[in-house]
Amino acid sequence: MNKPVPATMAAVYLTGHGGTEMLDYREDVPVPVPGAGEVLIRVAAAGINNTDINTRIGWYSKKVTDATNTGGAGGFDSIDDDDASWSGEALRFPRIQGADCCGSIVAAGEGVDGARIGERVLVRNMLRSYVDYRPYECWTFGSECDGAFAQYAKAPARETHRVDCDWSDAELASIPCAYSTAEGMLHRAGVAAERVLVTGASGGVGSAAVQLAKRRGAEVLALASAAKADEVAALGADRVLDRNADLVAELDRDSVDVVVDLVAGEGWPPLLDVLRRGGRYVTAGAIAGPLVEFDVRTLYLKDLTLFGCTFQEDEVFANLVSYIERGEIRPVVAKTFPLAEIVAAQEAFLSKQFTGKLVLIPPAD
Repeated sequence: MNKPVPATMAAVYLTGHGGTEMLDYREDVPVPVPGAGEVLIRVAAAGINNTDINTRIGWYSKKVTDATNTGGAGGFDSIDDDDASWSGEALRFPRIQGADCCGSIVAAGEGVDGARIGERVLVRNMLRSYVDYRPYECWTFGSECDGAFAQYAKAPARETHRVDCDWSDAELASIPCAYSTAEGMLHRAGVAAERVLVTGASGGVGSAAVQLAKRRGAEVLALASAAKADEVAALGADRVLDRNADLVAELDRDSVDVVVDLVAGEGWPPLLDVLRRGGRYVTAGAIAGPLVEFDVRTLYLKDLTLFGCTFQEDEVFANLVSYIERGEIRPVVAKTFPLAEIVAAQEAFLSKQFTGKLVLIPPAD
């Protein structure tokens, strides 16, 4: 017999843009009520992602030109609240963040089959129901609506996917944001059995990209710190280069088919130099800084294609679920933290002294 759903829950409110002092752990937050077409989920685990930090500190504001870590703990002195979310629109506070949601359905809204109650599920993090599936529009779970840094969360039923596997909750909670971002990049760039260079390969999205590119038959070259080289190689990378390496000297010019970049920053220009003529560059992040030195002649003289990736085609998340159920991928969970320790978890995230994912675990009812 299912437990009754309580009236209040533990959750973390983001109360505004800024440092970790803006994260308010509370135990008196009203449990959301699922509307028509929605389900209520008892959250079992919620991963931490760069987008959580970026949103909190307002890094998406065009006034910010620094790397994510620069304001990761304390925020930035000056941002524009009107464009400080990933969508470019003002965020509404308080907001429960958390793009990664693993849990079980405990209630169904109007029009949702009650037989779904009890399903173990993942929520698609880039939601399209709320924007009527318009092209290139979506909401991020935990940004434009409340997310998974709580005991309970609601989501559109058609974007809440049942998953049948023997993974732990923490492993499943590592998938939605990082793996859909990585798979979305590979999907957009049409990655196949070719030579692929992945930057930031020890992080959540980077480690996912290594695995997912290998799944597609690619030869994977990965950039990571020397201390993490063995761990990245264990993910399937064919060769791991130091993140500060001279790429042209190590790989030669025109030697890579696709660059999957999550870093950008000052070290960006050589990424285009090592791309072959007709190669593809795809990005969904800029943790080392959003502004780069870009010689447009390299772009057009080499007939390169550049892809920016936020929006994801509908099949991307469904494909990920199928990879999980067929045992074709497996995330690396570096550490879990109780939800109440979210500040310590984000500080650990910013330290970058780990490979894979950090995951929050809400308290039991």
